[in-house]
Amino acid sequence: MAKNEHKKAAPGVLFVVATPIGNPDDITARALRVLEGADLVACEDTRRTGQLLTAHGLHKPLISYFEHNEERRVPDLVARLKEGASIALVSDAGTPAISDPGYRLVCAALDAGIPVRAVPGASAAIAALSIAGIPTDRFVFEGFLPSRGASLRARLEALAGESRTMIFFEAGRRLGETLAAMASILGSDRETAIVREITKTYEETIRGSLEDLARRFKEQEALGEVTVVVAGAPEAASKSNAAITVEMLMDEGVSLKQASAIVAKLTGRSRREVYQEALRTRGENREPPEE
Repeated sequence: MAKNEHKKAAPGVLFVVATPIGNPDDITARALRVLEGADLVACEDTRRTGQLLTAHGLHKPLISYFEHNEERRVPDLVARLKEGASIALVSDAGTPAISDPGYRLVCAALDAGIPVRAVPGASAAIAALSIAGIPTDRFVFEGFLPSRGASLRARLEALAGESRTMIFFEAGRRLGETLAAMASILGSDRETAIVREITKTYEETIRGSLEDLARRFKEQEALGEVTVVVAGAPEAASKSNAAITVEMLMDEGVSLKQASAIVAKLTGRSRREVYQEALRTRGENREPPEE
């Protein structure tokens, strides 16, 4: 893109700028041009982003923007954008707004009629998927799972019938416990890849069943940033689990139509398909609701 990108985009543009997830050489030429031309860089950690900019000979005004100060930062940043400022939004690593509070700033800027432009680059989820050796034609990103046991199990139970490949982020210290819960609920033989420290010096990809990996990381705590890629459920299991979940919801007083809509949203399937499957399981035959 031309060097006068900021002039063409003015007044007021929010640039969502991907930064390296490990290897500093992974930053793009366009990202450096956008950062150089920005009036302000909003970042998770001003020290970390400052080091990145300095490494590339850039010195820009920085403002912290992270999960615990986003509510008070967003109005100020949107006000600056309305006044014509060019702001670059970055995270500590990877693409901002993906399982990240940057999403809220993006939404606020769009609601205010401010142009938002992507400056794409590294993404841990996509990078891990690309080398996991697990089907990539259909996948779903789940980000971080709940840390509490009951909430964790509830989320995994909702995903038990998911037929698409699933991508998760997890803290190394919790990896063994999370994998054990996955093995218990999703199935011990589910094909899985653990991608650790991707693009960094000690990058490692460990493949195996959920049961084997859970055992390994219960005994040996993982270090560094971890992305977990889990194969989806076999299609037959996905359909069977969907019908079971509909039945469970109906036992709690939810109508068949509502239960089908909920399960369809959780599994990524069409509401009509889930509804018809539930009817077959119940031995009924009626016209499914309109989508």
